[in-house]
Amino acid sequence: MPCAYDFSLPGLAGGTIDLGAWRGKPMLIVNTASKCGFTPQYEGLQALWSETDHELGVIGVPSNDFGKQEPGDASEIATFCSRNYGVSFPMTAKCHVKGAETTPLFRWLATQGGLLAHPRWNFFKYIIDREGRLSTWFSSLTSPDSRRVRDAVSRVILNG
Repeated sequence: MPCAYDFSLPGLAGGTIDLGAWRGKPMLIVNTASKCGFTPQYEGLQALWSETDHELGVIGVPSNDFGKQEPGDASEIATFCSRNYGVSFPMTAKCHVKGAETTPLFRWLATQGGLLAHPRWNFFKYIIDREGRLSTWFSSLTSPDSRRVRDAVSRVILNG
């Protein structure tokens, strides 16, 4: 049975982001967009990345699938995230997270989480445990600095 560590994604700055490199570490995978009402959540994602000393692999997956809210190219996305939110966690190239062209990772996440786990907007959050299994997920409405997300992150970090 596949796990999150079996997937890789194209990197925003080129190359490949191999999730297998985080084997044994928990991850938070988020579909992102630069022109969304939830875009300020980048700040909370960056805080989790920094506060956990990168023990939590935070991975941003830009997508233009919802409201065409990620129209930029890789350079524009990288500049926006760095300049406005100081993003230093890994970011993938723009990917589809819904529809016929859904990237395999997001197809797997939706299968693992069930019908409601399919991203229905930008900034859906998926927490992966140390075995590479989906631990839980949160919709766009639950911010990364909410108690619910922070408690879930603490659980996957401590259960190692």
